[in-house]
Amino acid sequence: MPDISVRGLEMPESPIRKLAPLATAAKQRGTKVYHLNIGQPDLPTPQCGLDALKKIDRKLLEYSPSQGYQSYREKLTGYYKKYNINVEADDIIITSGGSEAVLFAFMSCLNPGDEIIIPEPAYANYMAFAISAGATIRTIATTIEEGFSLPKVEKFEELINEHTRAIMICNPNNPTGYLYTRREMNQIRDLVKKYDLYLFSDEVYREYIYTGSPYISACHLEGIEQNVILIDSVSKRYSECGIRVGALITKNAEVRKAVMKFCQARLSPPLIGQLVAEASLDAPEEYYRNVYDEYVERRKCLIDGLNRIPGVYSPIPMGAFYTVAKLPVDDSEKFCRWCLEEFNYEGETVMMAPASGFYTTPGAGINQVRIAYVLKKADLERALVVLRKALEAYPGRVVDEE
Repeated sequence: MPDISVRGLEMPESPIRKLAPLATAAKQRGTKVYHLNIGQPDLPTPQCGLDALKKIDRKLLEYSPSQGYQSYREKLTGYYKKYNINVEADDIIITSGGSEAVLFAFMSCLNPGDEIIIPEPAYANYMAFAISAGATIRTIATTIEEGFSLPKVEKFEELINEHTRAIMICNPNNPTGYLYTRREMNQIRDLVKKYDLYLFSDEVYREYIYTGSPYISACHLEGIEQNVILIDSVSKRYSECGIRVGALITKNAEVRKAVMKFCQARLSPPLIGQLVAEASLDAPEEYYRNVYDEYVERRKCLIDGLNRIPGVYSPIPMGAFYTVAKLPVDDSEKFCRWCLEEFNYEGETVMMAPASGFYTTPGAGINQVRIAYVLKKADLERALVVLRKALEAYPGRVVDEE
């Protein structure tokens, strides 16, 4: 039998999904599983989007243009203006989810052997997309003790060499919920300008900022307009993960030209998804406010509850709907597996994402988990009870000596 490719062997398993078979098995045993592992919102999709889906009356479900429908891209420009992001329809390329936007950005801007600097912990799929492009990720460490804030510029410059091609950020951040400050964004801008790098900026959580701090988009940074590639998606904004519609946005015409070649090769972004996404732009302000207020409540419930469990620590996330928490365990992946395979409390257990999968540094995050607060408050409260009981019963619990 022929060998599997090196690329296939190097491709990492998803820390978010790799324990899914264990969760399925637990459910088959009759155990209720609280899913804290994945950013799948449970809040309703905008009614205007659902209505558009129900009212589709077409005789043919054809390919859409490779760059996405003109009407949708034009309508998006109005959405971005609300955030002081001034783009034209031609600057926007519609993709099959934000994931494809990242992949096509990497494939268009990076050569095999090029390096991308990414603060860690980072969204695990960035590594998979870098491997697909033949690129290498160089990580710059942030720590839970410092709330995952960026280190000084000198730490970035230590990593920059002749192979460095780009910096990638996620803002607000998945998995940490960190929101980059104006100072940090200016620091990144100066590095991009000084070394002529690309800046890939994943900003799919811009609606969810809880601290009153300003949202600084990469598109707000003056002097690097041609270097910025913005990644976006409707998945989290409208609870539309399943329609697989995202966007790649850049003022750089040469990058867009290269990206379009990959778009043409995959033919078309989702037709029906675009119809739903375009209609969802008409969601009333009340929809956004209700969703935002719900996440504010869930955030408070989760973070307060976590920090009341002995040995557990979570910083307060400033955005998105995730936190990375430190647990008193020997190995968070072992603990997460144990919760699904061997533990239940009154017929219930919890599923979390081991945070080590969001790091590339060996041993980093070994006692941390990413938790998504995408369940209703009552379920979060119950999940916290179950987590506390699991930590009390876990054989690999580590006692803090302080």
